[in-house]
Amino acid sequence: MLFHSRAHRRAMEISGLTDGMKVLEVATGSGEMFRRLVRANPTGSTIGVDLSPNMAARTQRSARHRFPLAQTYCQAVDARHMPFRNDAFDAIFCCYLLELLSAEDIAGALREFRRVLRSRGKLTLVLIGQHTQVFNTAYKVATKVAPAFWGRQVERRVPEMIASARFEILHDRKVQQGFYPSRVLVAQK
Repeated sequence: MLFHSRAHRRAMEISGLTDGMKVLEVATGSGEMFRRLVRANPTGSTIGVDLSPNMAARTQRSARHRFPLAQTYCQAVDARHMPFRNDAFDAIFCCYLLELLSAEDIAGALREFRRVLRSRGKLTLVLIGQHTQVFNTAYKVATKVAPAFWGRQVERRVPEMIASARFEILHDRKVQQGFYPSRVLVAQK
């Protein structure tokens, strides 16, 4: 909430999400964005995946507790190899995952996003921003201390990777919450 809530709100505003959609969130983490998605899509279907079975289960419990009538389901899934049929989702959201992946794995995840997203469906990405030098310096220090937790900054390279995966970028917004910068991209298949 201290670092991501403003970026999550902006992503929701510009994503084109409407109630009744079939929505996938990749890398649910603690479930902050997933709960926002379920709240905005009460008559639709909201699916969440996370590599960690514990995080997926935690997010599922929280969503079911807060929204007992909503169609929600979370499971442990690798974003590079998702068990969903082609063209299964109207919208995909992915927040702060790409920083933890290699360039090859980002490309693989983007291919999977394209595969499971229906034609003209929207992909909304939230990335750690690189638009403040003070943050970039602090981030480099943090990644040396705990690289597996922080990953690496990829925000400047992602638009080109999105285009290579045959998505068209519709919206590109920079968001600042205190010291923490984010970048929100919405692309269409």
